[in-house]
Amino acid sequence: MTKPIVFIAGAGDYIGSEVARRFAQDGYLVCMARRNGEKLEPLVAEIEQGGGEAYGYSMDARDEEAVIERFAQIENDLGPISLVLHNIGGNVNFPIRETTSRVFRKVWEMACLSGFLVGREAAKYMVPRGKGSIFFTGATASLRGGSGYAAFAAGKFGLRALAQSMARELGPENIHVAHLIIDAGVDTAFVRDRIAAAGGDPNALPADTLMKPSSIGETYFHLHNQARDAWTFELDLRPFGEKF
Repeated sequence: MTKPIVFIAGAGDYIGSEVARRFAQDGYLVCMARRNGEKLEPLVAEIEQGGGEAYGYSMDARDEEAVIERFAQIENDLGPISLVLHNIGGNVNFPIRETTSRVFRKVWEMACLSGFLVGREAAKYMVPRGKGSIFFTGATASLRGGSGYAAFAAGKFGLRALAQSMARELGPENIHVAHLIIDAGVDTAFVRDRIAAAGGDPNALPADTLMKPSSIGETYFHLHNQARDAWTFELDLRPFGEKF
């Protein structure tokens, strides 16, 4: 018996890493990819030291050939992928008059085009097997645009539409497609730096005001293990103190 395989496209230092840790903890073989794959080496070592199995890869998910090649490599060398998670963002803030076409295009490629490429390749392998999960990480911008976030919201709106279409098409094929909306500030160095830049003190925030990446990892684990008669397509997460 081979271990079930999870492939995380966009395995950053926070959400992606915590998803990897959570699945490895339960015996999954974890494959992770990011543009600079060498940054995954400490996490791979950590998982292996804990008795798990993990592999790190370099992959620009905006590059069609790179995505095709990486899926083929994992499927051929390691085995069938049970879960694919697209966890790529592109969160930038630019006033609309300062948003260049280059910025808009790049953010759309990161937030939306990469989701299409990753989701399509996952479906190609999963549909013939008749099982699998394809999950997408969304954001507040998936539901509403904000001042200065035209590019990011356009990409995340598009990703949500992609996920909806895939869920309707692939659900009858026994493929669980889900879209997770992170409607919160996640407890990362990036978010803490932004709070400090705005004049706040991130260390003075009440407990659980920022969302723990580990909580997101736990949610993805639960989603993948849901009973088929109660699949969730869309789930929004927010701390108790977050307004909505």
